[in-house]
Amino acid sequence: MIRKISADRGSFKTLEFGPGLNVLRADKSEGATDRDSRNGAGKTSFVELVHFLFGANTRQRNIFRSPALRDWRFEAEVELAGKLGAVARSGAHPGSVVVSTALLPDASRQLAPRTSLGLKDWKALLAESVFGLPAPATDKPKFEPSFRSLFPYFARRQESGGFQECMKHFTRQPTWNMQVSLSWLLGLDWTVSQRFQEWRERKKALGTLKAAAASGELTRLGRGAAELRTDLAIAGADAQRMKDRLDCFRVHPDYETLEREATAITAEIQDLAAANLADRGLLQDLRASLEEEEEPQRAEILNVFREAGIVLPDLVQRRLKEVERFHRTVLANRRAHLAGEIESANARIADREARKRELDRRRRQIMGILESAGALADYTALREELGRREAKVETLTERLRDAERLETLRTELKAERASATKSLQDDVRERQAVVRDVVLRFEALSRSLYERAGSLTIAASDNGPKFEVRIPAGQSRGIANMQIFCFDLMLMELLAERGKSPGFLIHDSHLFDGVDERQTAQALQLGAKRAEAHGFQYIVTMNTDAIPREGFASGFRIEDHFMDVRLTDAAEDGGLFGVRFD
Repeated sequence: MIRKISADRGSFKTLEFGPGLNVLRADKSEGATDRDSRNGAGKTSFVELVHFLFGANTRQRNIFRSPALRDWRFEAEVELAGKLGAVARSGAHPGSVVVSTALLPDASRQLAPRTSLGLKDWKALLAESVFGLPAPATDKPKFEPSFRSLFPYFARRQESGGFQECMKHFTRQPTWNMQVSLSWLLGLDWTVSQRFQEWRERKKALGTLKAAAASGELTRLGRGAAELRTDLAIAGADAQRMKDRLDCFRVHPDYETLEREATAITAEIQDLAAANLADRGLLQDLRASLEEEEEPQRAEILNVFREAGIVLPDLVQRRLKEVERFHRTVLANRRAHLAGEIESANARIADREARKRELDRRRRQIMGILESAGALADYTALREELGRREAKVETLTERLRDAERLETLRTELKAERASATKSLQDDVRERQAVVRDVVLRFEALSRSLYERAGSLTIAASDNGPKFEVRIPAGQSRGIANMQIFCFDLMLMELLAERGKSPGFLIHDSHLFDGVDERQTAQALQLGAKRAEAHGFQYIVTMNTDAIPREGFASGFRIEDHFMDVRLTDAAEDGGLFGVRFD
């Protein structure tokens, strides 16, 4: 419960609260709006102040960190878990609060009446004192109920969109936060909702992988694991063959020199073969010339003259003999010359053949050396090729791991979702009495305001627990707001009966926007009745012109629940803070 809220500035309107219904009134000037909480009467700022004192984080633009208020020290006298004490906080030092040691656990109390706590420790103390939440298992708890995730259901904030729907206390409240919080508040197993969020996180990771694959960042995921295993087997075998070849490779230090020598020998052998071919052609011509040479036939000449009846004188015959001898001498000399040329050509051919055989032996020797070893450049090239093949194997291995992870993740996600859904179904079934109590409580509260009551449905879905408030078709926004009123009042009653609640429920005047005067009166009276019956405070801020004048039951006087402080935006000092600021 809240006993009093004050500040260290005399202009602040100190607020004192009693048990049951407390109505904080505000006079609104004609034409004024509630949009600017800084310069209005201060109804919305009151709700923000309660959050500030109860551990809300403050952004730079928060009103309590504004130049006009940052040095103010606000204080609340509260009762938590049966302990009465005070808490104070300043916008100048938003990371710490000063609390009465009476509010601390017995083992932590100090001799001093007050002590300073870090904001984190203050919220941990509130979590245990207000809701009985244990300390988080880790420094960064994931998807667990916390004081700040539960508390706003009992002090909804207009600026956060708290009056848009029953199930959320701010517009962008994550699904997991809503499911975990409501499961805890309604008495269901909140860890099932936690499991659903863990499943969503893993599904999100799967979606990221799939999106990356589709965008080309991870194109390796385009092939399935089975195909990649085949590719990897082939690439691995190729790399092993190259490695075996490299293991047998021997580098010869003079490989390139020997390679050049072998090339030169081949060229020389080719030159020798060409020269031999030319000499063999020459031999053929020489032998043909030798065969064509004939000795002179003097007797045939004499017979020709004799047949012609001409008798040659002895002088002519002697001349013919001399010519014949000369010709024979020339012929003998030519035959000797041709024979010499033939012998010389044969000798050259024989020498060349011998040289060719010698060169061929050397070439075979060199080629044997080259075949058994290789050059350093060749070895380096082989090493580079092996590196490329091994890199391909590594890439395929990584791709296979990703593909297998993707397939495993898909399978696990299906199993996790099915398991979480079954656990949720089992929980709803096993806690049927709890669910029935919640549903009937809400229906009874709704029927207290309207003949055609709204209904609360709690169901298990494959996306986690589903909470839904249904109101008759065609109903106004005001009726929807009253369903929020019924839902919040139901939560407050449940926790009050458990003995673990903040001890108060706060509703800003925005909740009653568009609500018929009769229903507003019934809601205020219902809130007062339930607060008295369950021992909690129902704190309402309202503009005086919106307070119902009729519709209350006989004997109920709304005036008895008005707080002494009355705010107004008509005067400079009429607001909650007593000052106007930008």
